[in-house]
Parts: sequence; C-alpha cells; structure tokens
Amino acid sequence: MTTLSLLAGVALGPIVGLVATLAMDRVMPRLPEGTTAPKVAAGVLTDTPVDDAPERLATWVHYVAGGGSGLLFVGLVAATGSLLGLGSLAAVAVAGVAQLALMVGFFAFVPLPRASGLPRQRLGTIRRDWAISAATYVLVAAVIVAVATGV
Repeated sequence: MTTLSLLAGVALGPIVGLVATLAMDRVMPRLPEGTTAPKVAAGVLTDTPVDDAPERLATWVHYVAGGGSGLLFVGLVAATGSLLGLGSLAAVAVAGVAQLALMVGFFAFVPLPRASGLPRQRLGTIRRDWAISAATYVLVAAVIVAVATGV
C-alpha cells in the first residue's frame, strides 16, 4: 500500500467523499425513506418539520457532510494502518467498519431524535434506509481508497 502524505490525504478525502455521496444518491431514491436523511439534517438546522425542510439546504448539507466524511475515512484508513500495524486491505476494512458505525450512529443519535414532524412509525424505516445509504457510501469510499493506495 502506498502511504498517503498529509497533503495527499487532505486532497483525496473530499474527492472520495464526493464520489461516494454521488453513489449514495443513486441508492437513496430507491428506498422508501432514502431521501429523508438530508431533510432531517436541514429540518434540525432550521428548526422546521422534516417534510417542510428547505430542499436546497438539505442538498448542501448532504454534500458538505459527504465531503467531510471522505476526509474522515481517509484519516481512519491512515490511522488504522499505522496505529494497528495492519496491512493495506485490513486497514481499509477496519476503517470501513468504523466509518459505517460512525455514520449510522451519529445520524441515529444526533439529528434524527431532534427532528420534528416525524411519526414514530417512520423512524425505523428512516434508520434502516440511512444504514443502507451509508453502507453504499462506505463501500464506494473503500474501493476508491484501495485503488488510490494500490491495494
């Protein structure tokens, strides 16, 4: 595995995040509540019910968070590899599991409980659809980082 310099990692992270978010965008509309997650974030930020959340803000939050998550993922891969002394593929795999747990956990415990206008019956489906979307994101991010580092 090619070790990324700090500058290369900082440059690669947002690109990984953007491409993984675009892949996520292909999956989300196919799920019953798949496109609700960005609206949850926008609704919490504007203190409006989720179904009335500003669409434009939801889109911005989605892509900014996606780019930031890409940076986090690249950092997790680098840290996992160096701190745990793992090989390339193992570092990407461990970082992927950690990233998925962070993405799903953060969404389920921070914005979702603060969202207004959502009946309890929708919450389980929203969580499940977010987990599927996040898994898509992590899979694509893992493949890109693996290819970029020569795994």
